Amino acid sequence: MTLTGENPSFVLQKVNEVSFEERPIPALSSPKDVRIEIKQTGICGSDVHYYTHGAIGRFIVKSPMVLGHESAGVVTEVGSGVTSLKVGDRVALEPGIPCRYCDHCKAGKYNLCADMKFAATPPYDGTLCRYYVLPEDFCVKLPDTVSLEEGALVEPLSVAVHVSKLAKITPGSSVIVFGAGPVGLLCCAVAKAFGATTVTAVDLVQTRLDLAKEVAATQCFVPTKGDSAAESAAKIKELLGGKAPQFAIDASGAAASVNTAIHVLAQGGTYVQAGMGAPEITFPITEFTVKELTAHGSFRYGPGDYQLAVELVASGMVDVKKLITHRVKFEEAEEAFKLVVKGQGVKILIGGPSVK
Repeated sequence: MTLTGENPSFVLQKVNEVSFEERPIPALSSPKDVRIEIKQTGICGSDVHYYTHGAIGRFIVKSPMVLGHESAGVVTEVGSGVTSLKVGDRVALEPGIPCRYCDHCKAGKYNLCADMKFAATPPYDGTLCRYYVLPEDFCVKLPDTVSLEEGALVEPLSVAVHVSKLAKITPGSSVIVFGAGPVGLLCCAVAKAFGATTVTAVDLVQTRLDLAKEVAATQCFVPTKGDSAAESAAKIKELLGGKAPQFAIDASGAAASVNTAIHVLAQGGTYVQAGMGAPEITFPITEFTVKELTAHGSFRYGPGDYQLAVELVASGMVDVKKLITHRVKFEEAEEAFKLVVKGQGVKILIGGPSVK
């Protein structure tokens, strides 16, 4: 397929139906805006969920929407008030624009802004197109040593950075991560970068755990089918020489993982929920209470997370390239989504539309 036009875009029409459309080139709406030519975009679980279900909670696709939000590209135009970027700069796109005026924004928690305009979250279009516009302060310049492919993976890496910052992972600590998908793998990597000396990955799929070992995990655990959360926790503690981890991260959303995490944590430990799952689950509240655990929900990323993610990649502390299993052309975007739906690959990257 050959795409023509100034701004070809990959559009979700309705559940399981996508198409390529020619969209207008977005205009700069502020002197602080920049226009970016998108070069690489990763497929996120939320993109796939909209593709297969048409909604995530209260966010419902009611009209055609451009997919994609894990992107990097090259600046092609800058507003008159832009001071930190110039045409030709390569940037990672932080794809959510908060209102900047609400209490959450003023408190430095803009990821909680109720008026957030987030790419590929209804009703806002995403980044699987040729051109996208963002304020300059939501573009992080990539060092020469960081590729555009790595730049696209800064988005999920920033999720892991936010999780680890919420957990307040300390040097020398023991961290357990449930779910070895892209976010779980990156949580392992960031935990290690933050100084954790024991990083345990838990998943039902051995090939995922093999990659977790390659990325950062010091040991891995495959739950036994039929075991209770307490039984799995006991086996994990045995694997760890009888020592319970101080930090647990769930990146799976599975109820069994959540329950096991609470059972395996040390007294006074910290739990962070990063994965989305069923709206409601059964929770081991007695275990949670008597251990006096601290729990956090984690949503997207906040101030400084994107910059730190870029620095982790640039320094070599986190190698995001290990997650890339497929690279496809823009014209093959639908095939790429179908691969993810089938559970194939870890991180699939879609190239930007080729220049006419």
